[in-house]
Amino acid sequence: MWPWLRMLLAVAILGALVWRLGTGAFVDGLRLVDARAVLAALVIGLLTTVFSVWRWCLVARRLGLPLPVRTAMADYYQALFLNAVLPAGVLGDAHRAVRHGQNVGDLGRGVRAVVLERVGGQVVLIAAGTVVLVVDPSLVAAVAHDLMPGLGAAAAVLAGLAAAGALAAAWVRWGTSTSRWRGAVATALADMRLGLLARDTWPGVLALSSAALLGYLALFLVAVRTAGSSAPVGRLLPLMLLALMVMALPVNVGGWGPREAFLAMAFGAVGLGAQQGLTAGVVYGVLAFVASLPGAAVLILRRVAGPGRTAAAKEPVPVAVVREPALAAAVRVPGLAAERGQVTAERLDQTLEYGLALGGRSQ
Repeated sequence: MWPWLRMLLAVAILGALVWRLGTGAFVDGLRLVDARAVLAALVIGLLTTVFSVWRWCLVARRLGLPLPVRTAMADYYQALFLNAVLPAGVLGDAHRAVRHGQNVGDLGRGVRAVVLERVGGQVVLIAAGTVVLVVDPSLVAAVAHDLMPGLGAAAAVLAGLAAAGALAAAWVRWGTSTSRWRGAVATALADMRLGLLARDTWPGVLALSSAALLGYLALFLVAVRTAGSSAPVGRLLPLMLLALMVMALPVNVGGWGPREAFLAMAFGAVGLGAQQGLTAGVVYGVLAFVASLPGAAVLILRRVAGPGRTAAAKEPVPVAVVREPALAAAVRVPGLAAERGQVTAERLDQTLEYGLALGGRSQ
């Protein structure tokens, strides 16, 4: 039920914003986007994607997985587009993780490489946001004072339900397959030490994540200026950092929902106007979607060319990379790994098609 509850909460947030502030900010956010803003979004999106792809390649290769830059760039753009148009907001990353794991013959490590790559970016974002909170705690107090009690109560109830469901599922799975879970945790920790925390890996991940974060902030600044705000950058920077942290909450639809609510309340709390903040959030959503549009072209070209036509699929897979016993056996048996990867890809394609249909109905 969590995917449906998450989508309903995001829709409820947007509905509350329309009820309190009207539809004018949403209309202005669409109307104010011009050619210069679109061009800036495409250029900034290209730079941030390059940094993120570089980070993914660094982590994946440190784990021993081949990942050509051209394939990684296409997969990352496609993931950005799918994240923007599908309700769950993470199916794009899931698709590139499974696709990479299928191509290299190690599904588990392919997924963990994507997870570690995303974790590296989130750690830098959380660290930057924490610095902002420590330097200016009055900002959080002012925003919290304007929070809607009903929305906070709904979020608490949904979070409690999700936590209870996760604990129940974990208890059932842990009770039935304790050794399997312990092995999975041990493997994940080993890959984290190797692919993210190693001495020759974490400086590059830190630098690339910081560069990508600067790109996201630059896109936010373009959105704020396009929305008509002339506030100093120093005053806007804490708001933009906290807005990026809020966007990581798993209660959005393609990124929409908490971002707009936070910016409306934050701009109102610091005297910049709630209407201005909501308009800036809408403009950022539009520009982020524009920045992901190259992924639509990748998706269309791959549909036309047919599944599995990537450079990574043609590269040999070293058996030494595969640590899981089941996957290692699959590599030793010709054709078994490809068969399992094909089944996984077909199931994920069915999930994506369902998500696209669901996204169309929600729009």
